[in-house]
Amino acid sequence: MDEDGFFTILDTVDSTNNYAMARIDDGLAKHGMVWFANEQTAGKGQRGKDWTSERGKNIAMSIVLEPGQLKITSQFQLSAAVALACFEFLSGYMDGETKIKWPNDMFWRDRKAGGILIENKFQGEKWKWSVVGIGININQTVFDKSLLNAVSLKQITGKTFNPAELAKALHTLLMQKLPEAISPEKILQQYNQHLYKKNELVTLRRGGIKFDTVIKEVSPQGKLVTVDAIEREFDFGEVEWVL
Repeated sequence: MDEDGFFTILDTVDSTNNYAMARIDDGLAKHGMVWFANEQTAGKGQRGKDWTSERGKNIAMSIVLEPGQLKITSQFQLSAAVALACFEFLSGYMDGETKIKWPNDMFWRDRKAGGILIENKFQGEKWKWSVVGIGININQTVFDKSLLNAVSLKQITGKTFNPAELAKALHTLLMQKLPEAISPEKILQQYNQHLYKKNELVTLRRGGIKFDTVIKEVSPQGKLVTVDAIEREFDFGEVEWVL
């Protein structure tokens, strides 16, 4: 284990989110602490999916945050702020084709470069903690066959990077971006500005049925707003993208 202030490097761990949550439960976590892993044996993605990553080649980290002024009803504001920090970070290395795919995946063209998983801890009506898990493909060039649209920074730029150093830079950017989360209008405007497939026709799946619709925006509540014959809103997990 290597420690640099609030930044801790773990050699191997089941999941950085699990590790960070355990530090909260042990009373050892402080706002802004981050755990980076060279290897996750049971990395977690959205909706119970696994997040697989080749050892030592990517960013796999979790940041502990105290939401502060944010209310339980403002969870999307935090999610959007984290997504925007990741977007800005990746945009510094990629061309202008980086987008945020609702709710919080990082896409370059039509390929996934990274994802975010936020897990929360509540006490009654108080939002006590958030564990922000971030996975970004950095140096990996061969992916599992099930990951048809994965892409890494190395594949895009042709360069090799130090994942831990990039993780530290991303952590710094995220902590700078976090105060903007208390301004929902600003956060939402920026989020929708960089929304993947905005104003484009896409195919979604709901309950096993595919349908075509146009992505309009994401609402203040974090719902995906689409337009076809009518305007509709979808909660996270209600629809799946068909890419």
